[in-house]
This record gives sequence, C-alpha cells and structure tokens, in this order.
Amino acid sequence: QVQLVESGGGLVQAGGSLRLSCAASGRTFGSHGMGWFRQAPGKEREFVGAMRWSGGSTYYADSVKGRFTISRDNAKNTIYLQMNSLKPEDTAVYYCAVQSRLSLQLPVASKSYDYWGQGTQVTVSS
Repeated sequence: QVQLVESGGGLVQAGGSLRLSCAASGRTFGSHGMGWFRQAPGKEREFVGAMRWSGGSTYYADSVKGRFTISRDNAKNTIYLQMNSLKPEDTAVYYCAVQSRLSLQLPVASKSYDYWGQGTQVTVSS
C-alpha cells in the first residue's frame, strides 16, 4: 500500500523559509510525476510545482517561481519543497502527490495524480 507522508509545515513570518518533506513508502517510483499542491481556506486546490520522482526538470506555478524549489533524496525515497521568501498568501495546507502511471508531460491538474499525502499546514504571518 502506497503511503505519502508530508512533514515540515509550521508558522513562519513573511520573508522566512520552510522545507516540506514528502516520504513515500509501499512502492518505488521511477519517472512517475510528483507534484506539490496547496489549498487555502475557501479556495480550490492549486498546483505549486512538479518533478519526476527520478529527477530531472521541474515545473512551477508562476506564483512560486523563483521562491520554491523541489528536490529529492533517492536514498530516503523522499521529495522536498524548499520554500523561501514566504508571503502571507502562501498560507495553505500543502499536499504532495504522485502519479501511478507514467505520462509524457508532468501534469498540473490534481486529478492526474493518484496517491496523496495527508497534507501539512503552512501559515505565514505578516
């Protein structure tokens, strides 16, 4: 059974940094797409960034480009989201997700991802 467990969320002041982790268990992922999403209260879940689990190019939403970075640690089967220069509008529950099948392009739609973590709260104070 596949499990994704996020951690690293918390409360931070505007301009600060946090690093989220997404640890996978239950299977190994090759070139499957891995995405980070977030959902603020009263809003729809939105795409943050994506990368293939095996590494390679990344893709980010315009709202986080230049501030957020996705990386991985194969030995730990873990993906990270480094968030710098945080803004109050980054406040949300952050989720990691992984595709169950390979696709040519990294999807940005949440419906394209099959495995989801439980989410971790990120709160940025002004």
